[in-house]
Amino acid sequence: RGVLPRGMAALGAYRCIECNGEATELYRDYRRGVLRISICKSCQKPVDKYIEYDPVIILINAVLCKAQAYRHILFNTKINIHGKLCVFCLLCEAYLRWLQLQDSSQNTDPDDLIRYAKEWDFYRMFGIASLEQTSFFIGIFVTLWWTTPDMLKRKSDFILLLKALLLSTYGKLLLIPAVIWEHDYTPLCLVFIKVFVLISNSQAIRVTLNLNRILPWFAIFFGLIFENSVVCLFQKMGWDV
Repeated sequence: RGVLPRGMAALGAYRCIECNGEATELYRDYRRGVLRISICKSCQKPVDKYIEYDPVIILINAVLCKAQAYRHILFNTKINIHGKLCVFCLLCEAYLRWLQLQDSSQNTDPDDLIRYAKEWDFYRMFGIASLEQTSFFIGIFVTLWWTTPDMLKRKSDFILLLKALLLSTYGKLLLIPAVIWEHDYTPLCLVFIKVFVLISNSQAIRVTLNLNRILPWFAIFFGLIFENSVVCLFQKMGWDV
């Protein structure tokens, strides 16, 4: 059984994972280990069946990009690792870029490699990765605010969407295994990881704002345009991106 959140809360504190309707409780505790999962008044289905699932099963469903799993994580749990997860993902991406920059060096002198490792290139790669991701998110927010201004009226709406986007970038953690187990298909694996992250971002936007499938991809498309514009700017400045 997974970790159960608090059963009672204020109106609209929880969401039904099936229809995204508001709920006041996820389950009712009758003591002595007797629990009754609440039924959604809109769809007549359990509000959140995942409260009794093992975390591994929830993670697998999230990897499969199921909307129900995303709603459970975003609305019905108290997960506050989005900041740490974002930093760690950026470190993974910075390490990959730094490693590629190191491999492009023609000088194979061991002393030079030790000196190279002590330079600030890794931190520069981290800064570039951070700026690119920030520009990508800015492009998404601007597009969504322009197309659906009614859904981003409050500060809490922006915070929730930002949290969802940060959590949905967990796919970047796969960059490290792809680099460690290097083989002939590593470039293809990196492309698949990028696509998986974008699919996760799209599902996070869709679940958070309760949108159709088209608008999140529209926002991601403009986010990528804005991000690539930043990359082109770096390249014109002579930076290795």
